[in-house]
Amino acid sequence: MSAHGGNRAIIAALSANLGIAVTKFLAFLLTGASSMLAEAVHSVADSGNQALLLLGGKRAKREADERHPFGYGRERYIYAFIVSIVLFSVGGLFALYEAWHKWEHPEPIDAWQWVPIAVLLVAMAMEGYSFRTAIVESNRLRGTQSWVSFVRNAKSPELPVVLLEDFGALIGLVLALFGVSMTLATDDGRWDAAGTAGIGLLLVSIAVVLAVETKSLLLGESATRADVDAIRAAVIGDGVPSVIHLRTLHLGPEELLVAAKIEVDATESAAEIAAAIDGAEARIRAAVPIARVIYLEPDLRRAVDVSEG
Repeated sequence: MSAHGGNRAIIAALSANLGIAVTKFLAFLLTGASSMLAEAVHSVADSGNQALLLLGGKRAKREADERHPFGYGRERYIYAFIVSIVLFSVGGLFALYEAWHKWEHPEPIDAWQWVPIAVLLVAMAMEGYSFRTAIVESNRLRGTQSWVSFVRNAKSPELPVVLLEDFGALIGLVLALFGVSMTLATDDGRWDAAGTAGIGLLLVSIAVVLAVETKSLLLGESATRADVDAIRAAVIGDGVPSVIHLRTLHLGPEELLVAAKIEVDATESAAEIAAAIDGAEARIRAAVPIARVIYLEPDLRRAVDVSEG
């Protein structure tokens, strides 16, 4: 569900940003407003980012092979990390440069003065639709989590990325509207530059948040606490009285590796132990379907160093 919902949100955002980018570039060409140029580049960067997320999702579906025996699920994390770099450099740093340039050489908006206001209002409506789609799809997975917790704990990177991009886009449009409106009202181009600087700082901040969260996924995160508890409870059953220690690792958003040392009885035969392991694996997969790769090591209950393999 998360992959399907993520794609729906990505496609909605991509459609909106392509249309918005064209109108913003047109507004910049007609008026010369730096905030319109910054917003146009921002929309182009967002469109490229959404294309990267779709590409990462497609490549992550490749079957495991000899060179990558655990599959390609983490490619989604890699492309999400690239998105943060693009947002930082193409979006944020360009806007800051443009703001500095226009602050040094401010220019009023003399022609087509109504165009940037109209374009920004239309862009707000389109971005609002995209943001609403991302919220609806995220709510299917968010449960009772706060939005901050959802962004920090989500294992699928697409929805948090689109949420933050759309949220940043809406705030950026407000900043652009403020800068353009004040420039029209005062005939001072530095207001336009100030709005552009605000857009740049906003994009850099969002890019840093995305980079930090995606880095954690790339390093390898464990299953959620709820899934870990469900796995631990599922292991215990016929022939497995307890779990000595348990490790989990996300190989991708919808693929989990489970490794555990389980207690068995010293009097059991090899066939009985094998049957107990098979039963435990079946219970784990029933409790947590994304547990695709499972390794269970039988052992006797004794003083065991939890750090041993």
